[in-house]
Amino acid sequence: MRNDECVIYLITKGGAVQRYVRDKKGWTQKSSKGIIRRMTAEQLLSHLLPPLLKENNRGVRVIVERRKRKRKLILD
Repeated sequence: MRNDECVIYLITKGGAVQRYVRDKKGWTQKSSKGIIRRMTAEQLLSHLLPPLLKENNRGVRVIVERRKRKRKLILD
């Protein structure tokens, strides 16, 4: 699986969801309020690594799903 084939969801204890997606220009974060921000790979890691710690007791979950690909229709 490549970076641009997945969507990463960070879900807080209160139910807020942040979505991370990779495209040609880099990573994009979309907050639960609809705010969209561009970010670097380093910024993405700084958001994701703390919830992945074994000692995480803040109730934050990380879910990764495969993106649905848009198929190109080729007409002869």
